[in-house]
This record gives sequence, C-alpha cells and structure tokens, in this order.
Amino acid sequence: MTLPKSWVGYALAVAGAVLFSSKAVVVKMAYGQVHVDAETLLALRMGCSLPFYLAVGALSLRSADKIPTLRQTFASVGVGVVGYWLASYTDFLGLSYISATFERLILFTYPLFVVILGWAFFKGKLHWGLAPSFAASYAGLALVFWNHPNEPGSNVVLGAVLVLGCAVSFGLYQLLAKVQIARIGSRMFTSIAMTGASFAAFAGFFAGHSAADLAVVGAILPHAAFLAVGATVIPSFLMNAALARISAQANGAIGMISPIATIGLSSIFLGERLTLTELVGAILVMSGVGFFLLSERRG
Repeated sequence: MTLPKSWVGYALAVAGAVLFSSKAVVVKMAYGQVHVDAETLLALRMGCSLPFYLAVGALSLRSADKIPTLRQTFASVGVGVVGYWLASYTDFLGLSYISATFERLILFTYPLFVVILGWAFFKGKLHWGLAPSFAASYAGLALVFWNHPNEPGSNVVLGAVLVLGCAVSFGLYQLLAKVQIARIGSRMFTSIAMTGASFAAFAGFFAGHSAADLAVVGAILPHAAFLAVGATVIPSFLMNAALARISAQANGAIGMISPIATIGLSSIFLGERLTLTELVGAILVMSGVGFFLLSERRG
C-alpha cells in the first residue's frame, strides 16, 4: 500500500523537526565544554557538513535531467545565505545568552511568520479557519514559557531578540526554498543552498578569527560532528523533501513539535526538569498541529 504524498511529507517534516530540535541542546553542551563563540562553532558545524552537501550535489548533477541555470544557482545560494546562515548565526548567538528550552520556544514562532510573510509577499491566503489550531499551539508554547519566566544572565532580552530574528529568517527561508525546490528539485537546491550557507559561515569566522582559533576543535569535535550530520545534513534534506510534498505552512506547523522535543532532550542531557505545566503545554502544541493538518487536508 502506497502512502499519500502528503502523509509522506508530514512524516519527513516530523523527523526533520525532531532532529533539528537537538541542535540547541548540543550547542549548549558545547558552550559548557569549552570557551567557544558562535562564529567558531557555526564554522565547525558547516565545515563538517559541507562534504556531504558537495557529494550529494555532485550525484544530483550526474542524474539530473536539466542542470540548474546560473540564475537558479545564485538564487539558491542567496536563499541559503539569507535564510539559513543568517538564521543559524543569530540562533547560535542567542543561545549564548538564553537556555535551550527558551530558545526553542521563541524560534518556533516561525510558522506565524511563514503565514504572514506568505500572505504579504507570496500571494498566500490567510485561512482564518486555522486560527483555533494556531491558538492551541501558541497557548501551549505560552504555557511552557510561563513555566520559565526567569532566565539567568543579564542579556536575556538580547538573546531573545536574536532568536526572534532567527525565527523571521527561517520563516522566510521556508517560503523562498519552496519556490526554488519547484524549479530545480529538493536535493539539488539543498546542496547548493547549504554550500552557500557554509561559505558564508567560513567568511563570518575568518572576518574576526585566525585559523589558530580552530585549536578548540579537538575538545568539541563530537559536538561539531553531530551538529553537522544529525542536526544539519539529515534534517535539512528531510525538511526540503517535505517542502516538495506539502505546503510551507504545514511544514511550519509540524515544526512546532520541535520545542517539545527540545524540552525532553534538555531534561535528559542538560538536567532541566520536565514539569506538569510543560507536559500540558506539549499536549496543546501537539493538538494544535493535528488540527492544522486535518484542516489543511479538508481545505
């Protein structure tokens, strides 16, 4: 029995969201291991992942019926830089100020930006019938946030603003990626866009560092390797494969599962305690996502 194309897309989006959710936890673990800044950690992450994207890109070129034009290539690179490198950089910076749980809660307001930006710039429609599902999901996120009102440190506002910028950038990435995927395919786009993001990360690192600063790599190599493969390469292909099958709005809604996964991972690896309030919030988020998917299929 063959599953409907949309359900395959939903499954891919869920898997990608869960893997992406591990990123914040691993970044916090790396920050706790050694003194490393966002530029260095991001450069290590993209440096470890770049060979995978180059390899997949080469294989895609060999099997492609049509090679992307120069314009399509530059457009895909631009989407990767603006929508992925910028999102990752602001996210990594924000994580140096706030907890993994708080970061994930702020970041996954991005489905709202997907809907708003899609309506404002991509001729998308605002489906007001979906309001209850979003209300349930964001009520769940607000409930979990209410359980974490006091974050340590004196730069919490700065960290929150940086991660909010990441959410806007990632929401834009979802919409722009959808356009390019339709033109050149999921694997080709992912390889080109993430290669562009990788070189942007290298440029950002060498703008303020020397190669000697990479001496820290030995202490956090396992963290960088997992960030590269488990939290970057695999979920990026899963997410873009999902975008080829379902809408950016549906992909964004499924992504709201990620904060809940982060809460669980933070509890296991960072010692953050899972409370009854967080559990209730998780149920609300999952219910909201479920209502969204049912409503979109009926529409």
